[in-house]
Order: sequence, then structure tokens, then C-alpha cells
Amino acid sequence: MSLGTDATVDEWQARLIGLSHSLHAEPEVAFEEHTSVAKLAALMDEAGFDVGKGMWDLPTALLATYGEGDLTIGICAEYDGLPGIGHGCGHNIICASSAGAAIALRTAADRYGFRIALLGTPAEESGAGKQLMLERGAFDDVTVAMMVHPGPAADTAGAGDSTQACSRFSVTFEGRPAHAAGAPWDGVNAADAAVISQVAIGLLRQQTPPGYRIAGFVRTGGEKTNIIPERSVLEYEVRAPDADRLVTLRRRVQACFEAGALATGATVEFRRTEPDYLDLRNDTWLMERYSGHLSAFGRTAIPLPGGLSAASTDMGNVSHAVPSIHPMIGLRGVTAMPHTREFAAEAAGPAGDEALLHAAKLLARTATDLAATPERRAAYLARGR
Repeated sequence: MSLGTDATVDEWQARLIGLSHSLHAEPEVAFEEHTSVAKLAALMDEAGFDVGKGMWDLPTALLATYGEGDLTIGICAEYDGLPGIGHGCGHNIICASSAGAAIALRTAADRYGFRIALLGTPAEESGAGKQLMLERGAFDDVTVAMMVHPGPAADTAGAGDSTQACSRFSVTFEGRPAHAAGAPWDGVNAADAAVISQVAIGLLRQQTPPGYRIAGFVRTGGEKTNIIPERSVLEYEVRAPDADRLVTLRRRVQACFEAGALATGATVEFRRTEPDYLDLRNDTWLMERYSGHLSAFGRTAIPLPGGLSAASTDMGNVSHAVPSIHPMIGLRGVTAMPHTREFAAEAAGPAGDEALLHAAKLLARTATDLAATPERRAAYLARGR
């Protein structure tokens, strides 16, 4: 059901595309999205929403609300870019499409008596901003949550589709310096500990199931060639299909680092660099409603191979607390993969603009379906009590 939502998106088309392109031209990384959130706030204020910035003790988080009622439909807007790449994950599209959906829902909110909550969510690429928001109560009054993420070509919107759980951590080896030529035997080589660990991880990959991921890099590994490295720091992440298997994989990877310390005599310390990202649990009914509207825009839902994306998102954390959907919308004709400069260029091109408008309309239609279906509305409200 659209109830005029498509027409409203069309009415706001120039302003929504303008927001997307403006965000794209000035990308800001996690927790530094000050200009981006100000642009979003200005648009939502123009649309008649009550707007609050710096919400939940997060300077770049936002809450824009409209309407009243027992049902609160949360729409998440991401706007952080990638270091050195800009909007290579299309968060400019996400922000503008979520804003468009919220604006388009105003008439439905007045008719069916529900509250629209546009949640500006910082730091999706790193920092797990939505998890911080969850912990601080941002989703306490949200009945359902939704957003659409852009990707290359295909529209993936299977009810069983999921993303990987992800954990990121730093590893610090401490050794003992010595003259590398005069008395290397007096040293404890922290860089060697890192090398041994990475070799062990390379061998571990042979025993990890398909779909598991281990990635990382050495941040520091020494200062000068004539000094045995005293300190080595690495940044690593592990991904697995769900939170339980993530814990198992993380333990096995950390055992590789402990082996490096044992072999060299160094000490090792682990530190979580951000909250874990949980696997995504798409709500079946909401995803079916969303998928049912795709044909109106010449699109077809294609389930993910095996139902699992290699990517991770903090929307997964939200989905463990609130019924949620996070479908992917394809940039038609685009083959570039996200997190590349090529995809970043497309995110402000014609295919990106089209995906933005379609996503806004699809979200608004899906939300209206829920608000206008009394038995489903009651069921979701009961789940939140």
C-alpha cells in the first residue's frame, strides 16, 4: 500500500537527491559526521519533524519524529563514509532514502495514528554506532526498524537472508629491545611474535568452514633495523555466520597470537576495539511485504547464495532486539563492489539516484502495510510488551 507515499517521494525528489549528492561530496568517517548530520537535520526540520541532534550522548546521532500512536516505525539513516574512499558503501543513498521514506509516511501516520522515528545512526563502518544507541535506549520505544542498503546490480531481499557476525580487536606484543647486530640474543622480538602468529592464522584458515573470514594488518612492528623490535601491534577482525560461532573462531585466532608469544617469550594483550556486530535476522512478514512491492519498480528479489552475505552490519544488533529488515537494493547496471572507489563514483550517479528513490518508496510502502493491517500491528506491539 502506498497511500500517496510514492507521490510524496517524487515531490521531494530534487531535495532527496540533493542531500545524497551533498553527503557524497563531503564524506565524513565514523563519529565525525557533524556536517552530514546537520544536513539531514535541516531537511527533516523543513519537512515538519521534531529534530534532536547529539542524542544518546553521541554528538553525531539524530532523532527526528513525526506523529503519535502506540506504533513506532523506526527508519535508520546511515551517513558515515570510508577513510580514503568516501561513500564507497553508499551511505549517502541510505541516508537520503531513509529520510525520503520518513517524509513520505507523514500522511499515513496522520491517518493510521503511528509515530515515525528517523534515527540518524553514526559509525556503521566502524564503531558499531547502533549497538551504542541500543545500550543507551534509542530503540526502547521502536516497534519495528528498517532501512535499505545499496549494492551492485541485484536486489537481495530474502526473508532468510543474513549477514555475518563480526568481532574486531587489537593485539599488542611486548618484547625486549637489543642491538640487532651486537647482541640480538639479548632481545625478545615482538615482530617475530607477530610473524609466527600470522603464519599460524594462515594455516588455521585451512580448517575454517567456507564463509568464515579472518583479516588484519600490522600497525607497528619496529622502529629501526638495528634494534630488535620491542613492540608490535596488529589490528584484526573475524567473521562467522552467527554470534556463537564467532566466539569459537575468535578464540582459535587468539590462540594463534598466544602461540606467537609463547614461541618468542613476548607477552600478548588483546583489546576489543569496538562492540561486536551480530548476525542479521530479517523479519519474515516485513521482508515479504517489502519484496512484494519490488515488481512495481521493475525489480525482482534474489535471495543471497546460501542466505548469507559476507558483509557485517550493526543493523544485525538492532534485529536481535527489534523486528527489523535490511534488504539490499541494486544499482542497476553497476558491477563495482562496495568499499571501492568505483562503487563510490556510482553512488552519486544515475543508478544511485534511482536506487535512492526506489528504496524510499519501498520502505514507505512496507511501513504503511504494517500500519494499515490491524492484526499484524497488534502482533508486533504485543512482541514489544
